[in-house]
Amino acid sequence: MITAIVFIQAEVAQLSDTAARIADIDGVSEVYSVTGDLDLVAMVRVAEIDGVSAVVADGINRVDGVLSTQTQIAYRAYSRHDLEEAFSLGL
Repeated sequence: MITAIVFIQAEVAQLSDTAARIADIDGVSEVYSVTGDLDLVAMVRVAEIDGVSAVVADGINRVDGVLSTQTQIAYRAYSRHDLEEAFSLGL
């Protein structure tokens, strides 16, 4: 499994719609709105490296409202956690 982190600058007036369209792309597992110089961060998880290009170049970059992207490929994971468990209130 290949994981890529995509930093996205987007039109602020369309941010929610842009994030929702990105989240609907096959291979995008999560989209976060963030503070700082970026507007959105997308997590891409695909089986092969060519899939990153398909998701980013042919998908994310073509979404209306996306101004620019920068993609980082993760090559080693140092920790794994279950988000549902991490945010659980012990129920």
